[in-house]
Amino acid sequence: MAKKEYGFATKQIHVGKHKESNGALTTPIYQTSTFEFDSVEQGAARFAGQENGYIYTRLGNPSVTQVEEKVAALEGGEAAMGTAAGMGAISSTLWTCLKAGDEVVASDTLYGCTFALLNTDIQEFGVKVNFVDMGDPENVRKALTDKTAVVYFETPCNPTLKVIDIEAVAKLAHDFNPAIKVIVDNTFNSPYIQNPLKWGADIVVHSATKYINGHGDVIAGFVISDAEFIQNLKMTGLKNMTGAVMSPFDAFLIARGLKTLDIRMQRHSANAMKVAEFLHDHPAVEKVYYPGLPDFEGHEIAAKQMERGFGGMMSIELKASREEVAAALNKLQLCTLAVSLGDAETLIEHPASMTHSTYTKEELEASGISEGLVRISVGLEDPEDVIDDLKTVLDTLV
Repeated sequence: MAKKEYGFATKQIHVGKHKESNGALTTPIYQTSTFEFDSVEQGAARFAGQENGYIYTRLGNPSVTQVEEKVAALEGGEAAMGTAAGMGAISSTLWTCLKAGDEVVASDTLYGCTFALLNTDIQEFGVKVNFVDMGDPENVRKALTDKTAVVYFETPCNPTLKVIDIEAVAKLAHDFNPAIKVIVDNTFNSPYIQNPLKWGADIVVHSATKYINGHGDVIAGFVISDAEFIQNLKMTGLKNMTGAVMSPFDAFLIARGLKTLDIRMQRHSANAMKVAEFLHDHPAVEKVYYPGLPDFEGHEIAAKQMERGFGGMMSIELKASREEVAAALNKLQLCTLAVSLGDAETLIEHPASMTHSTYTKEELEASGISEGLVRISVGLEDPEDVIDDLKTVLDTLV
């Protein structure tokens, strides 16, 4: 790539491409576990870090390198690391940043598996985690101690869409101790909508399964940060601790999906706004959680840091019991009853019994996740068809 600063669409297509010896336009799939050395001396030099080059796919692979370079450029980071899953990105990062005796300040509303990792698993290794409502940054300041090593949150939060002010939280953490790593899960937005590093975060994590790939056929993750941290992460959290390595074939599919990221996100956002406006006025809906609605709490912060739209994710609070919600969702014809998000298809799920079933009843209530909450990932269909399907079902609850 030339030194010229290209636009987002150009970057998503061209960054990471390296001229192939046979002239292939698309980077081939390097489906190999190991790589040949020209000599014993070359192998030794690569293991010693004295020479660049590939050794073993757990340590690096050209197919994976190209998407790491793309995602780093799109997020505005120096470097990125691909992983076999979003949880691979999150767990590898946390294991690299933390040791026994450290503390984490985490958002009280998180994806269910992330919450389980922080609430139970990681604490068994001597790490204390303090969960706070980061909708008010002052709660973060109160929770910081001399042992705080990480501040961790999503924005918007999964599944309530609560918006957290990245700039305010990062400033509080870094003013208290510049060594604190502020980690933001940007999965709900993709790099097209929001770039947390720009607002002061140190590390960004993604489930690339979602919008980055966008086609429902890959499980993968990414971590983006400065080059020094990513190198340490690759040699510690990934290589030695989790082994959650992205496969060359998945990297190939992600590279293909990334070519249309901006176009997809524009359509997701436009469709979601139309769906949210419809749901906002439906009598069966108590509340719509979508950052793009002017009356949504946190709309102004979202408008500041979600710079290219409000994304395709929303949740709705229905005026119905858990049983009535389940019965209604079972009647959907076009919208798909499934977890995950960011696919071409509109996906709907019930967080309390599905993605956030790792929470106790009390923890669900504390995080604002009710039995009537339904999460919607608005897809790329004609929005009128999605609205018609939702209307037919919601009308049965009135």
